[in-house]
Amino acid sequence: MSPALDILAIAAHRDDVEQTCGGTLLKMAQQGHRTGILDLTQGELGTRGSAENRAREASDAAAILKVSWRYGLDIPDGRVENTWENRLKIAHVIREQRPRVVILPYWKGRHPDHYSCSTLGYEACFLAGLTKLQIASELGKTTVESSGKLQDLGPHRPFKIVYATLYYDIRPSFVVDITDQFEARLESIYAYKTQFSDQEAGKGDFPANAEIRERVASMARYYGLLAGVKYAEPFLQKEIGLVDDLTQIPVKSI
Repeated sequence: MSPALDILAIAAHRDDVEQTCGGTLLKMAQQGHRTGILDLTQGELGTRGSAENRAREASDAAAILKVSWRYGLDIPDGRVENTWENRLKIAHVIREQRPRVVILPYWKGRHPDHYSCSTLGYEACFLAGLTKLQIASELGKTTVESSGKLQDLGPHRPFKIVYATLYYDIRPSFVVDITDQFEARLESIYAYKTQFSDQEAGKGDFPANAEIRERVASMARYYGLLAGVKYAEPFLQKEIGLVDDLTQIPVKSI
């Protein structure tokens, strides 16, 4: 069995993580943490490309971000719903990979799959920690029935859940400096060639290829400006932060 993940980012679609917290995942990997990505859908309803294209591109992007583990569930694209079955699928991954930190999308947004993923992911994290709930695994299949032929997955609940807020305009709780990771993060987005190359399909909804760098840089620069760095990614946490030493709080006030 592989070592537990330190950080697991959960998103509705392949390329969501790259756009919202890819720089942070790369930075954590560079610091020696094991990172992972769970994509809930295969992207079969995407305007551009195919599920097979997105799978290959996701693998290329994961390599750029130095991700230790990536997997795509079979939840239908466009139908990311908070059902018992879907909660179990994610809870299985939580118990199997045992992350300390989970990154979810913010719980509001334009795309229903994104905000549904947020609630679904949170409830799955809670479910995964229930001691009396038996979730066993056999060849990637998930069941709540336990038998001698199945490997029982013990309960696990992440210590920390944070929300990547780049898809929604809200003041973040904190930002992560990704100045050194910005170029690689941009490269991971460009890895989705079927999504971000110039073409007629989706022309009105997708930015022109020549505009992508400027758009990505503008948003990263804005959040970096809030903390006095060049480029950053924004996050929200529900709970109050804890400080032990007032002299060590980063970001100056004046």
